[in-house]
Amino acid sequence: MRAAGWMAAAAVGSAAVAAAIAGRSAAAEVLFGMLAPMAAVTVSWVLTERVYRREPARLTGVMIAAFVAKMVFFGAYVALMLEVIGLRPTPFAVSFTIYFIGLYAAEAFLMRRLFATAG
Repeated sequence: MRAAGWMAAAAVGSAAVAAAIAGRSAAAEVLFGMLAPMAAVTVSWVLTERVYRREPARLTGVMIAAFVAKMVFFGAYVALMLEVIGLRPTPFAVSFTIYFIGLYAAEAFLMRRLFATAG
């Protein structure tokens, strides 16, 4: 559970730095580009860790269901941010992509560590 807190803190801290560097004009795009990947990875990691520690045989099914839920969530989130909130597409897409890749890479590393120590 601590790993999720560290990932979230790193994402928020780096978004604050990136927003300061990008300036006020791109601060909202940077923040909202980070928010959904951070939330999804945090929930995903906590769920993965709990299920794996309690009943490892269920993990694959849970991860498949979570994948489908995240596809719907990310599609709706991006549409909401661009169409309803009206964020500028390029800085939002850059921020979203960087945080998506970085946070899922961190989660993959944590999964590798979890599976190696449990096995």
